[in-house]
Amino acid sequence: MGLTRNRRKREPEIVIARDTDSESSASEEEEEDDYPLSESEKEDEAVKIELEKSKAKGKAPITVKLKKVCKVCKQPGHEAGFKGATYIDCPMKPCFLCKMPGHTTMSCSHRVVTDHGILPTSHRNTKNPIDFVFMRQLQPRIPPIKPPYVIPDQVHCAVIRYHSRRVTCLEFHPTRNNILLSGDKKGQIGVWDFAKVYEKSVYGDIHSVQVNNMRFSPTNDDMVYSASSDGKVGYTDLETGTSSTLLNLNPNGWQGPTTWNMLYGLDINSDKGLVLAADNFGLLHMIDHRSNNVTGEPILIHKKGSKVVGLDCNPVHPELLLSCGNDHFARIWDMRKLQPGESLNDLAHKRVVNSAYFSPSSGTKILTTSQDNRIRVWDSIFGDLDSPSREIVHSHDFNRHLTPFKAEWDPKDASESLIVVGRYISENYNGAALHPIDFIDSSNGQLVAEVMDPNITTITPVNKLHPRDDVLASGSSRSLFIWRPEEKREMVEEKEKEKEKKIVICYGDSNKKGKKQKRGSDDEDEDDDMFSSKGKNIKAKAKTTKSTRKTKA
Repeated sequence: MGLTRNRRKREPEIVIARDTDSESSASEEEEEDDYPLSESEKEDEAVKIELEKSKAKGKAPITVKLKKVCKVCKQPGHEAGFKGATYIDCPMKPCFLCKMPGHTTMSCSHRVVTDHGILPTSHRNTKNPIDFVFMRQLQPRIPPIKPPYVIPDQVHCAVIRYHSRRVTCLEFHPTRNNILLSGDKKGQIGVWDFAKVYEKSVYGDIHSVQVNNMRFSPTNDDMVYSASSDGKVGYTDLETGTSSTLLNLNPNGWQGPTTWNMLYGLDINSDKGLVLAADNFGLLHMIDHRSNNVTGEPILIHKKGSKVVGLDCNPVHPELLLSCGNDHFARIWDMRKLQPGESLNDLAHKRVVNSAYFSPSSGTKILTTSQDNRIRVWDSIFGDLDSPSREIVHSHDFNRHLTPFKAEWDPKDASESLIVVGRYISENYNGAALHPIDFIDSSNGQLVAEVMDPNITTITPVNKLHPRDDVLASGSSRSLFIWRPEEKREMVEEKEKEKEKKIVICYGDSNKKGKKQKRGSDDEDEDDDMFSSKGKNIKAKAKTTKSTRKTKA
């Protein structure tokens, strides 16, 4: 009887009234067919029969039992998922982090040390003339001794609930160091001067749904291109908020999911004079940015019907284009002969590839982020690309209500080794479940630093390092954060009072230009908000900020 009582407490009951006495429940019949009744269920069934016999005329109650099932495999008898900062693995599945069976996530070696099992590649002695040119001409650009890493590990300023939906992409202004652009799931584009903090604008009439990528015009610093899931490439003046549509793949509106085009990947090839955009059917579209007109026909660069989520043009060799998509491949293309199936190399992955980037200075390395919790690095595009130089196990296998994680290079790192990426699985820091932002040395897989703030309790999947300053911009849920390196101790006390004023709270009525948007309820993103509506949890003092650094032994 004691076991039965405990089970009843774990499985609550709901009584629902039905209209007729003879009406039967189809769900109850299915339950009887699928599962044999246990002793406790037989007892509950007897109680229901007694209720049926003794009920008065009118509506008869139906008892519905709520059974707890595993969130991962949907089977009863066990639980899996997050409990605070602890992730409980499903016994029917392998380790969530490294995807290997035989252990759990909490005991996985990769959770503690990112470079566990990572071995540096051996030098390949080849007689390839291209490899010889690489070693003689391009390799000297990369210094043999790595400079000391400067990690922005302290929240300098923030704007809370800046967007009405979660942030999806970030972009720094090419010439004005303090201007940050942000796109969100609702289609809005925000312009924030984080030096003045309060100077911010949100343009809400550029796109109707999610902004996936943004790039500044190479000829006009005040104009920005944007690709959205509404199938449009927008061209927006940041001063006035006026926008024009350069490409519209859905001129007839909604005609069903099989014909609706969405644009994801976006990049600009300045030497070719092209704006490149890729859609969810595997096609590449090209726009001449000098005339802002569509040029040529769409080209199939990935499997037909698959999303092309990322495009990146090589900074040194403009004829090389890197793409990645949902067909589990990252592909290298020659812009001079773009033809379906004529890629130079196909870099295979086990799952969806969230992003793929050439190294920012020499363009000889490749960095990819895949949904199999792996960050892959190829040290040379002129060498053997059949297998990556390194695979770094990292937690970024996300759920559907998060912006995809993307590991990105530090554009200021001359050694082209430092990368930044947010972490999915939370860690327990002094009783708080936090999701750090990881800085990883891609040359050996070592975790250089993990930065966090006790007030940021949500996941931070969108991170962007400044191309000129020691600044990190992060998008967490609907909020934006600016990180800077920890200041000298003698300067902290002088600026504590000033720091208190650098946290701005928006309630959906921020200074918006263009079409006004009403702030509606966002069921998906509401759970991600870590601050109360009154902002009681906001603390901007430097002493509350925590960061952990790991140096190479």
